[in-house]
Amino acid sequence: MTLRTSAFALTALLGTTAMAAAECADPIKVGVLHSLSGTMAISETTLKDTMELLIENQNAAGGLLGCDIEAVVVDPASDWPLFAEKARELLTVSEVDVIFGSWTSVSRKSALPVLEELNGLMFYPVQYEGEESSRNVFYTGAAPNQQAIPATDYFLEELGVEKFALLGTDYVYPRTTNNILEAYLQDNGIAAEDIFVNYTPFGHSDWATIVADVVALGADGKQVGVISTINGDANIGFYKELAAAGISADDIPVVAFSVGEEELSGLDTSDLVGHLAAWNYFQSAESELNDEWVAAWKAKMGEDRVTNDPMEAHYIGFNMWVNAVTEAGTTDVDAVRETMYGQEFPNLTGGTAVMLPNHHLAKPVLIGEITADGQFDIISQTEEVPGDAWTDFLPESAVLKSDWQELGCGMYNTETETCVQLTSNY
Repeated sequence: MTLRTSAFALTALLGTTAMAAAECADPIKVGVLHSLSGTMAISETTLKDTMELLIENQNAAGGLLGCDIEAVVVDPASDWPLFAEKARELLTVSEVDVIFGSWTSVSRKSALPVLEELNGLMFYPVQYEGEESSRNVFYTGAAPNQQAIPATDYFLEELGVEKFALLGTDYVYPRTTNNILEAYLQDNGIAAEDIFVNYTPFGHSDWATIVADVVALGADGKQVGVISTINGDANIGFYKELAAAGISADDIPVVAFSVGEEELSGLDTSDLVGHLAAWNYFQSAESELNDEWVAAWKAKMGEDRVTNDPMEAHYIGFNMWVNAVTEAGTTDVDAVRETMYGQEFPNLTGGTAVMLPNHHLAKPVLIGEITADGQFDIISQTEEVPGDAWTDFLPESAVLKSDWQELGCGMYNTETETCVQLTSNY
């Protein structure tokens, strides 16, 4: 595997200029499938901005295959069935060469059948529950073993948490992740009765009863911790209720999997200091490349705009795609898929991301404490962890592996040595 750095990293971030792309009959089209309205706009709008910045800088650095790149932006409006419609529109009407998009797993799963039917290619930039591997998706966010499991280990080993409240938004990512975590916790000696699980709708705002239930969990004096898979603007009400109840991170620590710098930018974080988040990147990461990326972002978007983990996932995914297209000499999906395997690209935390045959990245795991300015103090960081599409902690999944490069299968049963299925019907 050879380390390749795109024109964006070498040219755009360093502020040099390059010749504009040669004229082409048609530009290379990149679909941007992110909610710009509705409950998920709080998280996804910044990813649309990220893609436009990456494309703008790639064009300034010479484009791709001698052509300009054009961003084709659509708004699925936090309406999950609309993700399928908009994906089809991007592939058949706009005829995009690739899609970067989705946040929630329900939106990704809505688009999956369309991607597989039309052989489209999508880069998905957000942590998710695993238990999936499509030949038409590259998963540049964290799998459970790159976020949920390490965060749980931190609670168990470093904070001595004895009782767990698993709070999530009611859809597939929180439910599947919490199924994995319940099994993992019980394997680690936590009794079933010491695990409280609760789900709320998207946009939920009345948290008083749920927070009271979490507090009551610790009535016997045992340390309680909250693992949060709450998504979107529901986080605002949740953290406000914690503060109203006088709960600090010392009392009941919360580790969130969907709260980053962007979500905190809309909150008064003075009462949230010390609560945690687990990601693969924080803006506060100390590296020269991250300094350049943050500076480029703020120069374009304004000093108040922050960077976050899914942005880094798009940064890595887009640059890997640029390099794979360059290597293939075409944007053809099948050809690009083959050149994606083994792609390496510097991540923003100082290491190197690697694309694996299971369409997941090897990435470091970071845990950060919320600071008063809405940033994170990184308190734990691992070496690169290979993403696992199928968890080891559910019996039906432990026997499965994904290998699209050699086995041509995303759901291979290692006991029967057979491919269970090639298309997604989860």
